[in-house]
Amino acid sequence: MTADTRSTSRLRHDPLVRGLGWASALLGVPQVVDPAGFARALGVGDGSRQRLTTAAVGVRELAAAAGLLWRPRPAWLWGRVGGDLMDLAALARALRNHDGRGLGRTVAATAAVTVITATDVYAAVTRTRRSAPMELTATTTVAGRPDEVYDLWTDLERLPDFMAHLEDVRVTGPRTTHWRASAPFGRTVEWDAEVTRDVPGRLIAWRSADGADVDNSGEVRLAPAPGDRGTELQVTLRYDLPGGALGKTAARYFGEEPHQQLDDDLRRFKQIVETGEIVRSEGAPGGKRARGEFPQHPARPLTEGELKEALT
Repeated sequence: MTADTRSTSRLRHDPLVRGLGWASALLGVPQVVDPAGFARALGVGDGSRQRLTTAAVGVRELAAAAGLLWRPRPAWLWGRVGGDLMDLAALARALRNHDGRGLGRTVAATAAVTVITATDVYAAVTRTRRSAPMELTATTTVAGRPDEVYDLWTDLERLPDFMAHLEDVRVTGPRTTHWRASAPFGRTVEWDAEVTRDVPGRLIAWRSADGADVDNSGEVRLAPAPGDRGTELQVTLRYDLPGGALGKTAARYFGEEPHQQLDDDLRRFKQIVETGEIVRSEGAPGGKRARGEFPQHPARPLTEGELKEALT
């Protein structure tokens, strides 16, 4: 069995893919059979242009339904994403030029298509086997000696204290660990890792073991900062983002910006080294990906109880 055949078989039995296929069919039939009635139901009028657009969208939906139900491939899912973006653009134009009659229905349709778009993007990214290699590099200067900074970083079970995407790191052997992290669109990924190079006070490097949900590697380099100003810390992370280049773009569009995440991680690490706590203020961004895992309060270090609650 070829890889393409295996992929088709896997997607044919995927509940989400089949659900999206039937959704396309249920949307496409009324748009083709009664485009004027469907357009009126959306509150956009039933003129010739609206009828033609609605019928064209219906044909597109039926084509997607046929592809997803009988010959499912990731391309059909990405086709739905492209169609969703076209629909959102058309609805936005309709809202700008709306005469007020049926406006509530048009607003509701726009909200529904937005939810459908998010679902289609999630399905397309998570069902696409291609991956996009990504390398992130960030540097900061920390007020501490290289050996002190090294000791804190190599206490791997503390990495989730300041790395927003990490949920848990567990030491499993002298040079091995098990990692669990959050991924775009609410997913969780896990992998085993091994230390590949370890030079106390200067360098630590690691890579994921075979079978990882996301292949990745990284290294931390330490060097005395000029002028006896502490330690220069350079972090490099490499990993394959599921979904290929389109997955990378989609993740960024929905707020998953890896470079900014790494910069924020190093800022929190610097705070821990220099103050012993993650300091936050009412004017600071709201924690892990601005979703409040690190609580907000007037500027002061987190108490031990608050920090423990934030990281559980």
